[in-house]
Amino acid sequence: MTEVQVKDADWLDFHPNPSKPAFTLPEGAVDAHCHVFGPSPEFPFAPERKYTPCNAGKDELYKLRDYLGFSRNVIVQATCHGKDNRAMVDACRTAGDLARGIASVGPDITEDEIREMDAAGVRGVRFNFVKRLVDATPKEVFLSIAEKIKPFGWHIVVYFEAQDLEELVPFLEQLPTVIVVDHMGRPDVEKGVDHPDFQRFLDLMARNENIWSKVTCPERLSKVGPDTYDDVVPFAKKVVEMFPDRVLWGTDWPHPNMKSHMPDDGKLVDFIPRIAPTAEEQQKLLVDNPMRLYWAR
Repeated sequence: MTEVQVKDADWLDFHPNPSKPAFTLPEGAVDAHCHVFGPSPEFPFAPERKYTPCNAGKDELYKLRDYLGFSRNVIVQATCHGKDNRAMVDACRTAGDLARGIASVGPDITEDEIREMDAAGVRGVRFNFVKRLVDATPKEVFLSIAEKIKPFGWHIVVYFEAQDLEELVPFLEQLPTVIVVDHMGRPDVEKGVDHPDFQRFLDLMARNENIWSKVTCPERLSKVGPDTYDDVVPFAKKVVEMFPDRVLWGTDWPHPNMKSHMPDDGKLVDFIPRIAPTAEEQQKLLVDNPMRLYWAR
């Protein structure tokens, strides 16, 4: 009998009625960072999960895609599903060429399993270093996974917090693939753009042309809060200005583990022209870059 997986008592569900964005997305725009949760019991959450979310499956995700004006999605494996990638892979298969995926895998992953996921649209793996979300994994394990996925042309998404970057730099510079950093490495926006912590991140990107960044999740980083997230604008705008060919954007729907508030996804779309003011920057951020990274083959 399948376990009844009741969401955490303090869980915030995704916005039930997001606003229609005032900003019109360019044709072919990609939501390059989003997730699916379940729905369980069809796709149960992992026993080792650190949280139990609401159900937020592919049908809701694709309704939101169409409503906001996106054409495609990149679905990142959610930590609540652990290394069971079935929900994400199923969502990719359902969408056909309109979705790509990022998996979470262990060192025992086989070439056949990678090939099967590749055929479904998976194009990378995620390494999570956020201690409150996952148990620590030895760096040697990650390096062994990187060597397995490299022949498939996959890349690596890394999730960490700003205070951990200095210790991670030598490891990141060993990785043999393109690297995409989630949410600009979660800077402390109260410290300002010129603080050494954020400058370290910019320097890392400047030294390593294989490192990209998602200029995402102002709702997670902001101290001033919705709907403007003004304090995050200088950080994301700086990354877009410096590295226009290596930036991505996504909604982060259904916004796992948000505690302060649940963002309005329409207002998040309206954040885009504030960090990428020109049509050229918007085209690269939302269309050209994700298409080059995820749909080149």
